[in-house]
Amino acid sequence: MKNIDITELVLRDGHQCHIATRLRTEDMLPICPQLDDIGFWSIEAWGGATFDACVRYLKEDPWERLRMLRKALPNSRIQMLLRGQNLLGYRNYSDDVVDMFVKKSADNGVDVFRVFDALNDIRNIEVSIKAVKKYKKHAEGTISYTTSPAHNIDYFVNLAKKIEELGSDSIAIKDMAGLLTPKATKDLVSSLVKNTNLPIHMHCHSTSGLASINLLTAVENGATMIDTCNSSFSEGASHPSTESIIVALDGLGYKTDINLSKMDDITNHLKQVRKKYWQFESEFTNLDPRVLINQVPGGMISNLSSQLNEQGAIDRMDEVLTEIPNVRKDLGYPPLVTPTSQIVGTQAALNVITGERYKSVTSEVKNYFLGQYGDTPAPVDKEIMKIAIGNQKPITCRPADKLKPEISNLRAKSEGYVKSDEDLLTYAMFPDIATIFLQERHAGTLEPEELLIKNDNNGSHYAPSEFNISLHGETYHIKVKGSGDSGETERPFYVSVDGISEEVLIETLDELQVNTAGNSSTDKKNKSTESATDNVRPKPSHDGCVTTAMPGTIVEIKVKVGDKVNAGDGVVIIEAMKMENEIQSSKSGVVMAVHIKKGDAVSPNETLIEIQPS
Repeated sequence: MKNIDITELVLRDGHQCHIATRLRTEDMLPICPQLDDIGFWSIEAWGGATFDACVRYLKEDPWERLRMLRKALPNSRIQMLLRGQNLLGYRNYSDDVVDMFVKKSADNGVDVFRVFDALNDIRNIEVSIKAVKKYKKHAEGTISYTTSPAHNIDYFVNLAKKIEELGSDSIAIKDMAGLLTPKATKDLVSSLVKNTNLPIHMHCHSTSGLASINLLTAVENGATMIDTCNSSFSEGASHPSTESIIVALDGLGYKTDINLSKMDDITNHLKQVRKKYWQFESEFTNLDPRVLINQVPGGMISNLSSQLNEQGAIDRMDEVLTEIPNVRKDLGYPPLVTPTSQIVGTQAALNVITGERYKSVTSEVKNYFLGQYGDTPAPVDKEIMKIAIGNQKPITCRPADKLKPEISNLRAKSEGYVKSDEDLLTYAMFPDIATIFLQERHAGTLEPEELLIKNDNNGSHYAPSEFNISLHGETYHIKVKGSGDSGETERPFYVSVDGISEEVLIETLDELQVNTAGNSSTDKKNKSTESATDNVRPKPSHDGCVTTAMPGTIVEIKVKVGDKVNAGDGVVIIEAMKMENEIQSSKSGVVMAVHIKKGDAVSPNETLIEIQPS
């Protein structure tokens, strides 16, 4: 009887696909003893988007999460998803950062590293795989599966041979969008088994409805390892149900060593827990055969719908899904997996929201055309490339070869609030949000994105504490903060709009107190002498007003009052939908006013910088 090894995905990819990676550590730990006792080959519990979500939204230390999971899963291999030279960020990192990240991940509890590159550029996974082997952990080199005129069986077999030559312990087929069909699965797996000597590990999302058939087809054609997800977070944009696949394999005469009777407590706990995260559920994470055309992967669709909702543009999701294949073609058919999924998805959203293709081009798309992510699978659209980078010449070497060692410089930049190598690596991944996170952690003022609001007779639920709303055609960035003990009958909440302080807002909004009966009362406070309008940015009034097409956060201001600029010069960089977007001046002239500072939340129809045209 042939044995099939199973990796359980519920602690990482399952909730990434269905609730935008928002599952908290406190909701994972109660069922870890049961997960640890079932007999999985590995449990994927870290990496991917979990690191970003911990720092950006949940205000959890991702390294502490890993340590807690390691302690709670003493008998299990903990698996992580690593983006090769991108690690867990959205750019390439120097080799010394890659080595330190792998070492610290191993030290803190990771046993299996699934290493992939979004472009399948073998140069971008070499250093990571060698580091995994250096620290004596399991290296799983990965094929990012996709379909296009540039991708065929020979392409993937040649890639697998190179992965084997790097010293990998196994090869994963990462079908992140659910594009495989049973026939394609049979052809690919049998070819890999024939041409390599490594175990084949199958990872397939259920978005198109074909994944369960594909897993069984893969096993029948030589794959010995498969990924599944507990039924509480399975199917749709996620993965085939662990329970169902185990029963199917058993019926076909395969052995899994999984104790199915121990699943019930895990499933029941997570089904109840999932209800708390209702605001991150999306209609777009269900079965959707359109994925065979738009190729949007499970982890991307959940986050894309959440991000469009934050932008006040969720009603344009279908337009974005239609535009994504067009952008992908322009960029040379990259597989849609982080970071290329975010690069393509954000650019498609910009094309739709601005009403003009490539009117605004993200910094990441520019870097992509410059070769800073690696070789593209097929030639890019030359006209679009010229719009993005002008006459600049792309690099042809391994992108990381252009990077000097970064560790010393990162230590200098983060001195004062980085207390460990793990903190340093968090800063390396996301300097701006990590700086705020680490400072707030030190001050004991970390606040997650949700507030717990108690309802009479209805238990409790979470509501966002930071979001955008649109009113009469204008978008406002809202922040809500609470004070007092959450168990109090009445508790004050403070509202901030577009960065205006609570004290200023009290003049017009007062203090809103919410009680369990749903009543509200106001209590006048001392008025601030500051005028609220002092912090309100002016509306665009002439061609020299620089604005943003999407709500976001100011990352960098590249000009100051008095500077001369030319039309097309970058003047400000904002972060929107996790991507940086450089905004250019539409006119040549002199900077007359700067209405923003780094870290400001900004919205469309605001003047960020004012230029007097020459």
